[in-house]
Amino acid sequence: MTAEPTSARSATRYDADTLASLAADAAAITARYPDPRSGLLPMLHLVQSVDGYVSRDGILFCAEQLEMTPAEVSAVATFYTQYKRHPNGTYTVGVCTNTLCAVMGGDAIFDELSEHLGVGHDETTDDGAITLERVECNAACDYAPVVMVNWEFFDNQTPESATELADRLRAGEPVAPTRGASSVCGFKQMSRVLAGFTDGRADEGVGAGEPTLAGLRLARAAAAVDSPSAEPVETTERVSTGSTGENGSTSEVPPETGTAQSSAERKPAAPGDESPGRSPSGGDADPEPEKGGSDD
Repeated sequence: MTAEPTSARSATRYDADTLASLAADAAAITARYPDPRSGLLPMLHLVQSVDGYVSRDGILFCAEQLEMTPAEVSAVATFYTQYKRHPNGTYTVGVCTNTLCAVMGGDAIFDELSEHLGVGHDETTDDGAITLERVECNAACDYAPVVMVNWEFFDNQTPESATELADRLRAGEPVAPTRGASSVCGFKQMSRVLAGFTDGRADEGVGAGEPTLAGLRLARAAAAVDSPSAEPVETTERVSTGSTGENGSTSEVPPETGTAQSSAERKPAAPGDESPGRSPSGGDADPEPEKGGSDD
């Protein structure tokens, strides 16, 4: 009787086809890293894309693939908030309530959604459509207050627009983020993207928004004032804003190292800048400060 190969045995309860598919994807993940254990984070997203959360079987699968203990995998899965340890809704609706979004109305949006949906933080509606979350800064402060649906941006929200968005999601209607992809996919599909498997939507939708480009223009104008003799940098790259006219025109790109305005061309701003050991006041540093006390 031929013994079953160890690689074919698993403590998980996945069926044979699911296990084979997961194993093939896991091999593609670990191939990206010199140390296979470095693939744990994307692999957790992978099992989440199958189960809709990081299940017991998902924990065991990752442990088997990476020769780790289930406890080690669980320690990572419970540390990061994008990994769910109980079934998640089709859409994670995250309301930023960090400082700026809160000041601009983020708390009011969360409270309105919570009452409207009948759920609190990290709770899912009875129909399984929406899991509501308070989230930390989404790095989109220039669009505050921000709501994210499966980590796609919905900018400049109000309690009214957020509840309308939630109703459309529950009704199965397509919704378009303010920036990024032109539509919102389900939680499982997004988890697979986060595992590193492209869905072909990277170039969809609107790119940088007007507030971001306004700051970029101000920064470039300041750089031009600081270096009036510098020649403009020409490029054919276009920044997409979803509109025509001035915002759709050809824009500059940051200079490459060694060209005009790059860090390689900056002049010292204070005495001693050339010396890595200069003192905070700009003077010469003393590499061997005098020691107190005697040699006795």
